[in-house]
Amino acid sequence: MACSYNVIFDMDGVIFDSERACLSCWYELGERFGLGDVEPVFKRCIGTNNAQTHDIVENAYADKLGAGIADKLLAESSKLFHEKFDGGRLPVKNGVKEILEYLKDKGVKVGVASSTRKALVISELTDAGFIGYFDMVVGGDAVKISKPNPEIYTIACRELGVNPSETFAIEDSYNGIRAAEAAGMRPIMVPDIIGPDDEMRDLSEVVCDDLSAVVRYFEKL
Repeated sequence: MACSYNVIFDMDGVIFDSERACLSCWYELGERFGLGDVEPVFKRCIGTNNAQTHDIVENAYADKLGAGIADKLLAESSKLFHEKFDGGRLPVKNGVKEILEYLKDKGVKVGVASSTRKALVISELTDAGFIGYFDMVVGGDAVKISKPNPEIYTIACRELGVNPSETFAIEDSYNGIRAAEAAGMRPIMVPDIIGPDDEMRDLSEVVCDDLSAVVRYFEKL
């Protein structure tokens, strides 16, 4: 008998430890370009799409390094990231295979709604051997306004053919939790670089340390 719920995952910071991987590239760029402490700017970019990230970086560094610096910094960051982590080398978060196998065994409909562009999402999931677990993928290039706008989750639920109120959204970022809640879903926060505050605890159905803990939560439903 199939479960009475569905699950849509964010990808970066939930399936892959990509945020820390990306931050390591930012540290290298910080030294190369004399950016100082890059972490506060990086954290503002978590859970945003490419356009929003571009604006954040440009606003942070244009006064110091000139207009258009975001294009150069983000291109260099992307180059470093792909050199280091392409080909299945991207670190995987704890409990990913466990939860995917669990949901598959239970007959749960499973999707991905990521702010990353769809082609890269599919490439990274394929390289890691995970793509076969997912019934659909929606990327950030499918929406005009990224999370916390609920549009990406509204699209994801529609493509998965599920009711948002019967669907969990597993997220690590504040914007992701806000988007899922606004879409009428059941948000689960699995914190990554930034831990939960009171708002996140209020908006989330549960906060779990990792995906193995999410499995234990599902087992009690």
